[in-house]
Amino acid sequence: MTKDEIAPGDMAPPGAPGTGENVCPDCNGSGQVDGGTCPTCLGTGRLIEGVGGA
Repeated sequence: MTKDEIAPGDMAPPGAPGTGENVCPDCNGSGQVDGGTCPTCLGTGRLIEGVGGA
C-alpha cells in the first residue's frame, strides 16, 4: 500500500485538507489484534480521520 492509498479504517487519503492522523481504536496503535495484523489499520496502528467540525 502506498501513502496515497486509503486503508480500510481511513476516512480520507493522507494529506487531504481537514484530516489528521489518529491512533487506531481497535489495536490502540499496536497494529496487532489477537496476535495478527489489525484489519482496521492494516498493521500501521494509525488512521487518517477528519478533524474539527462545525
